[in-house]
Amino acid sequence: MTFALDTVRKIDLTGDGREDYIVDFRDTKCGERETTYCGTGGCVMNVLVTLPDGSVRPVFDGYVRSYRILPPPMKRGAARTIRFDLHGSYCGGFGAQACWKEKAITATPFAFKQP
Repeated sequence: MTFALDTVRKIDLTGDGREDYIVDFRDTKCGERETTYCGTGGCVMNVLVTLPDGSVRPVFDGYVRSYRILPPPMKRGAARTIRFDLHGSYCGGFGAQACWKEKAITATPFAFKQP
């Protein structure tokens, strides 16, 4: 396994002052295979949040084409929102169609469902 330097990103997503984690397998390689963690729906991505007791909870595990962390909210201590670029089927379409979903990151696990 070969991981990119930015496979794990530390950032406070929940607004509680603790570092949370985004694990993006986009540039991960297994031997010569570059698509082990990627497919037509994007690449595997995990979001993990750090709880008050210091433990880490996975809140998202799915395939995304890309993501963007939106600017911090004006309210101090508020959760950050991530805009996920997903396979078109998550918006009732097909693969190549644009499909964006936004989610404020909290300690509550979430998943995107196809209609």
